[in-house]
Amino acid sequence: MSADVKFLKTPAKTTKAVIFGLYEGTAATGPDIKALGKEGSALIARALASHKTFHAKTGEVLELSLPESAGFETAFLLGLGKPEDLSTLKAEEAGGKLYPALKKAGIQRAALFTSHDKKLKSISAEALGAHIAAGVKLRAYAFDAYKSKTPKAKNTTPTFETLEVISPNQVAAKKAFEELSPMIEGTFWARNLVNEPPNTLYPDAFAQILKTELKPLGVDIEILDEKKMQKLGMGAILAVGMGSARPPRMVLMRWNGLGAANTGKGAKKSAAAKPLALVGKGVTFDTGGISLKPGAGMEEMKMDMGGAAAVAGTIKALALRKAKVNVVGIVGLAENMPSAEAYRPGDIITSHAGKTIEVLNTDAEGRLVLADCLSYVQKTCAPHTIIDLATLTGAMIVALGHEYCGTFANDDALWSQMEQASAKTGEKLWRMPLDDLWKKEVESEVADIQNLGKSGRGAGSCTAAGFLHHFIEDGTHWAHMDIAGTAWRKSDQPTVPKFGTGFGVRVLSTLIADHYE
Repeated sequence: MSADVKFLKTPAKTTKAVIFGLYEGTAATGPDIKALGKEGSALIARALASHKTFHAKTGEVLELSLPESAGFETAFLLGLGKPEDLSTLKAEEAGGKLYPALKKAGIQRAALFTSHDKKLKSISAEALGAHIAAGVKLRAYAFDAYKSKTPKAKNTTPTFETLEVISPNQVAAKKAFEELSPMIEGTFWARNLVNEPPNTLYPDAFAQILKTELKPLGVDIEILDEKKMQKLGMGAILAVGMGSARPPRMVLMRWNGLGAANTGKGAKKSAAAKPLALVGKGVTFDTGGISLKPGAGMEEMKMDMGGAAAVAGTIKALALRKAKVNVVGIVGLAENMPSAEAYRPGDIITSHAGKTIEVLNTDAEGRLVLADCLSYVQKTCAPHTIIDLATLTGAMIVALGHEYCGTFANDDALWSQMEQASAKTGEKLWRMPLDDLWKKEVESEVADIQNLGKSGRGAGSCTAAGFLHHFIEDGTHWAHMDIAGTAWRKSDQPTVPKFGTGFGVRVLSTLIADHYE
């Protein structure tokens, strides 16, 4: 659930609240505020003079009750910071900070006015309204699918439902918002998937949801069940799922925006037609297996499929906007459970690539799932570039916390593109070192490789990347995004409510739009 956004020339007659965007260091003037009449305009001027804590910095909100003559009951003054510093990201931040104020006040519908300033450099007045609206919508997201639909009590605070963006050029404003909508919808779907309880989102259920949601949008779906994976020699992902009563699945999602060339069997081999591949870890619940995790906080391990959710959300965003690009998404779906059938520390398993893997810890399962996905997508789709996403290591949270996604890349140009997309979307990436040393760190004495580094906890995220590096063919551009710290939040952020974040959808969608279409 989230707020609805409408673009109008004038507010609806039933709208009782109005929002004015104000710039730092400027007076509250202009035709929009003057439309409140003398009493309303004077009240706002007096309020700004007397409120010493409101300086119109980005996201500051001041709520005021208006006189009856103003035509509205409530006004919200929204700080936009200095006009010369205002960017699309700051506009979204302002919208995200506005939403809690609207919700707390019990406002159901509000009209947003944004005035143009000559000092605005990087954003038009129409885009400003669109990005504030996007911030409101992103922050208003709520996962309430399992809330009982009981009648609300009379004293319950109403839910904010509709934001009206008032613009003389509503066509341009609406177009600016519509360009953002596919990314927002993809992000919401990724959040929903991460927030789903593990008793409903197990591997096969996840696979069927992907098919149901994406196939009507023109995405080709291929689901590999455990029998197909056994025939293909996918011993790594199958090992992870051995302890569960719910067997693994692998799902390929092909978006052929340039046509069907080279995204499957028998396809042409022209370099121009090769797809970009997105690979996601989809462990629908991770107990750690035989190497059992502590009980405290284990309920959050339903988010261990955040990489798969981000891949799915990105594919949906591409399909919604009919992106002119060939992209294949592949997700490995498994449940890591302890049982008499579970794989064990000490086991040696054979991956789809033919490499043997010594299992030292069953809780280092995500890299096993990704290994078979990486080798399979290269053999069947011959992508020019691969980007994988995984909630892979707790070590990444130790290193970067919850603000940045640690990113490993074997190609400087690819990293530069990702860095640019990160700066545009606010989904923060930080480059980590990718060294051949990490590949050597996971070489085993009894198998080809092992699923932990030889140095134990040292450089845990780096050795995990080194493990994956063993499955990347020469000449393939590759980046690995460890989203362990960014896929799930325990507190609200301006445009990201707590719990599943949908991290990855916006940065990948922007990367593809800017560099691969």
